[in-house]
Amino acid sequence: MTEKIILAGFGGQGMMLLGKLLAQTAMIEGKYVTFFPSYGTEVRGGTAVYHLIISNEEIFSPLIEIADTLIIMNQPSYQKFKGMLKPEGLLIVNSSMVKVDSSVKSKVYKVPATELASKLGNVLVSNIIILGAYLAIRKLFSADHIMKQLREMLKNKKRELFTTNKQALESGIKVIKSLK
Repeated sequence: MTEKIILAGFGGQGMMLLGKLLAQTAMIEGKYVTFFPSYGTEVRGGTAVYHLIISNEEIFSPLIEIADTLIIMNQPSYQKFKGMLKPEGLLIVNSSMVKVDSSVKSKVYKVPATELASKLGNVLVSNIIILGAYLAIRKLFSADHIMKQLREMLKNKKRELFTTNKQALESGIKVIKSLK
């Protein structure tokens, strides 16, 4: 098993946290992992992208030329990375901010992450809603393992955000279950 994932969105949409959560969970479960975050001056506003490879075998390069999965949070990221998705790949988009054109031949899941996050009272958890959708589709990890990592990341100063993030993860999972 090898899963090549590109996560992209505006700086501030939580792509780095999302990638880090997936990478750490994979490592704890004994998988090989490479990750290549790119955000530089994009920390707030420009495109932030995270290349993540999870595998049962050794990985030789952290860069992805053709992705198995694209997780896209905004329109500019969709335009920039849609050509990197393999034809039978998986595209998960924040449909609150992304319009998918008919050129995409992959399996597309449209998740209104920003809208759902707003209903939870914190638009910043839209990335965790997308993560829940990804977990429900790919089933690489259990939600419990992700939540354990999230709890660890949010300890100390951000502890009060855990409950909202848990609700966001469950919301993303429910969106996918409702489509099946």
